[in-house]
Amino acid sequence: MLLDAPVTTMLPVKDLDRARRFYEGQLGLKPEGLRPDGKFTYRCGGTTLALFPKDGGTKADHTAVSFQVKDIASAIRTLKGAGVVFEDYDFPNLKTVEHVCVLGAEKAAWFLDTEGNILCLHEDIPQH
Repeated sequence: MLLDAPVTTMLPVKDLDRARRFYEGQLGLKPEGLRPDGKFTYRCGGTTLALFPKDGGTKADHTAVSFQVKDIASAIRTLKGAGVVFEDYDFPNLKTVEHVCVLGAEKAAWFLDTEGNILCLHEDIPQH
C-alpha cells in the first residue's frame, strides 16, 4: 500500500522566513510555495520537504533529513561556499575527518539549519 506513496518530510521551524532564506539561499532549494495549512514546501528529487511553524522549533536530537549526493566532498565545498557550517564529531564510534564520517556503506556529513534541525549529506560507497 505505501510502497509507491509519495513521502513528505516535515520539519518544524521557529521562524519560517529565516528558514526559507536558509533552504533557498544556502541550500539552493526551489520553493513550491505556501500551502493553505501554513506549511511551506520544496520538491527534492521525488519527495517533498515541508517546513511548518512551531513555537518551540525542533526537539529532535537526531538527523531529521539526509540528502543523498554523488560526491560528498564536492557538495560540502559548495555548501560551505554558501555559508553552511558543518559539524565535526570525535566520539568512540563516530569520528569525522574534514567533516566526513564513514559509516559502513556510506559517507556522511552533518550540519544544522537555522532552526536547529540536524541535516545530513550522505554518499553511498560503491560495493565491489
